[in-house]
Amino acid sequence: MSRWYDAEAGPLVRPYAMTGGRTRPGPNHIRLDLIALVDIAPDAPGPAQEALLGPEHRTLLALCRLQPQSVAELAADADLPVGVVRVLLGDLLQGGHIRVSRPVPPAQLPSEKILREVIEGLRAL
Repeated sequence: MSRWYDAEAGPLVRPYAMTGGRTRPGPNHIRLDLIALVDIAPDAPGPAQEALLGPEHRTLLALCRLQPQSVAELAADADLPVGVVRVLLGDLLQGGHIRVSRPVPPAQLPSEKILREVIEGLRAL
């Protein structure tokens, strides 16, 4: 059972309470795709500054310490809505706690002309 949800009472902590009513990450409205990889920043602030963060922020940092994870994985592992995780990650990014990288884009698909030539070559065999 989810720790943020009680079957009888519903959610124990509303998402807007975790984000302070914000729905977008950071003042620059940073775009955090579901597949963006999140890792601890090499020059991240120390434990003293982490202690000032909320429990959800600290949970996300703990998950990132294990290994780089995507935004979607963090949301699932932290048992938080993706929108909330994006806002919290925006806070952590602004504070220098994490870094976000984009995965390598998929290779370009070959053109239709090349595919047709391959098919014709296979038929000729």
